[in-house]
Amino acid sequence: MRKLIVFLFFLICNEFYSQATVDLDVIIGKSQSNLVGDSIRLEVNTYKAFKKMEAAAKRDGIYLKIVSAYRGFERQRLIWNNKYEKFTNDFSLEPEKAISEIIRFSTVPGTSRHHWGTDIDIIDGNFPDEENVLVSEKFEKDGLFYKVKNWLDNNSENFGFFLTYTNDKNRKGFEFEPWHYSYKPVSVKYFRALIKMDLKKIIKSLDVNGSDYFDQSFIDAYIAENIMDINPDLK
Repeated sequence: MRKLIVFLFFLICNEFYSQATVDLDVIIGKSQSNLVGDSIRLEVNTYKAFKKMEAAAKRDGIYLKIVSAYRGFERQRLIWNNKYEKFTNDFSLEPEKAISEIIRFSTVPGTSRHHWGTDIDIIDGNFPDEENVLVSEKFEKDGLFYKVKNWLDNNSENFGFFLTYTNDKNRKGFEFEPWHYSYKPVSVKYFRALIKMDLKKIIKSLDVNGSDYFDQSFIDAYIAENIMDINPDLK
């Protein structure tokens, strides 16, 4: 009985320690202290797990290619601002509608899972010249990337990688992304740290295009749907 109590105490302390030592600058994309790699950067444990999955896929004749991994705060802000300008200027959308279009696939800076280096967008590396790769139809049956998607469906979780934005008709927030996988052993810790932060304060303080339209109802819905409504296995 004493051994069981000691073991449970150790688990609780270990969980508390792991949560308490998460670097908040890592969570919001303002630190790269947890990353390895060159042009494609990943959290160190995510990198090791991906290399194992990549090798296993290659043995099956599948070439996994990461097209997006770590993305810092400033990069995410640039993506956001460019999309806002495109939707409001080129497509003449009202600001609220432009923001709704942006958050179909892109996050508010500071809240992106790509800030952590645990989340990756994967395609089939056998098609290096293919443009506009992150299109759902290309991952469906008879699509260009179906072989990779089928292999990942059957194998990715064995290496700790889980689809983040699933094809669940009841899920809200970001649209289905058949290419977006998250390394669960680390991303769950980061996710739990993120949702403990004062997200409302962070989002309200952002200096991004359209932020004047981040009212309370938008922020509440964004947190509930875009941040929280993900694959339940990743919470």
